[in-house]
Amino acid sequence: MNAPLTRLERWDLRLKSLFDQIDAELENYTSLHLSPEALAFLKNFPLHPARPPANSTANPEDDGHFDLGAAFTAGIGSTYGPGYVLTCRIATLSPVPADVQTALEDAVATRLRQLLPSAFPHTELALDRDPSPAGPYKLHGDLSLD
Repeated sequence: MNAPLTRLERWDLRLKSLFDQIDAELENYTSLHLSPEALAFLKNFPLHPARPPANSTANPEDDGHFDLGAAFTAGIGSTYGPGYVLTCRIATLSPVPADVQTALEDAVATRLRQLLPSAFPHTELALDRDPSPAGPYKLHGDLSLD
């Protein structure tokens, strides 16, 4: 018998489902607002040899070209305080140009902002890039579990 999920686990699963949806869109190159150069790179870079092709595992984080997610941080030293730091990894051994990585992060952040209100209605959440040099995007705001 499985124990019921905690409120935190349910919250995290809702957030993960958004990243899974964005991952699927990225694997199909839909809903992307990227420069032609960044899109060309993403369509042509080789998949890491130890990484299974997209949609071949039960978890989109573990297959395909992209590994998207967020990790909670207490926010010590951050402008935005506690929240979730966005992670966007391209699964390749090829060097990823900084502008392509930034373009990918920006596209994921844009799409996540579009999806957040339906997944977390009546919750004030914001997604902003931390102003520190090369700062990551951070999901912050009302992190209550209600």
